[in-house]
Amino acid sequence: MPQKSKIEAYVFAFAQFISLLVFILILSIILFIVWQGIPRLNLDFIFKNPFDGMMKGGIFPAIVGSLLLIALSCTIAFPLGVFAGIYMAEYSEIRILRYITRIMTQNLAGIPSIVFGLFGLSIFVKWFGLGVSLLSGSLTLAILILPLIIKTTEESLKAVDPIYRLTSYSLGASKIRTIFVIVLPMAMPGIITSFILSIGRVAGETAAILFTVVAFYTPNVNYSLDSQVMALPYHIYVMATSGIDLNVSREIAFSTSLVLLLLIIILNTIAGSLRLRKKG
Repeated sequence: MPQKSKIEAYVFAFAQFISLLVFILILSIILFIVWQGIPRLNLDFIFKNPFDGMMKGGIFPAIVGSLLLIALSCTIAFPLGVFAGIYMAEYSEIRILRYITRIMTQNLAGIPSIVFGLFGLSIFVKWFGLGVSLLSGSLTLAILILPLIIKTTEESLKAVDPIYRLTSYSLGASKIRTIFVIVLPMAMPGIITSFILSIGRVAGETAAILFTVVAFYTPNVNYSLDSQVMALPYHIYVMATSGIDLNVSREIAFSTSLVLLLLIIILNTIAGSLRLRKKG
């Protein structure tokens, strides 16, 4: 076997080994959460409110709160991110402006989430006077996932073959019509990927909502834009670090983690099926 072929074989084998190692690691984490969380998981745990210091009952308010945060933050961020990505890919002709915007977007994506939480506390909660509320938390999370949506949208639009644009222009279509009728639908599978990643980021975020929206306990689910809500990640944190009986609270934390994992899988499956439909 030639020396070059041997090197390629070794690299391929090493890549296979690393891929298998990553798969085993992820599977181990999932199985551990399932093993620890399944004993308490039942319909009462999912659909009942907590009581007795949250040591009994269920986590229904936290599930509803997390779903509301996901829905509202993605509703705010997705249109803004897509339009910003369209501008970056199709309209930005000033190279220095495009470069600065791209660098700022990348830097925004690298900021720790706790900083976003402090920003939301200072701007939305205090300066805008929205208080610790669902709206403040959703706006904070929207800013958190905005760089991801912008970058993915820009790259997805750039990946569309230029021949489709040229063909559309040759038939007399305007640029905006070409973008929204031809280019954007073809780039939609990639854009939906950013939506899937955003769901996972929002669903599992704790630090960004710590100062802006979450409550330790809410007795009901009559949530509104100006009310505090419970959320699954914060509930996990509370149960894992406090409680009258640490063994019981730890079991609740693992069961809540399992519910959060299942929720993300369900939402990602729905979004993924939509992506495949658009791609097909």
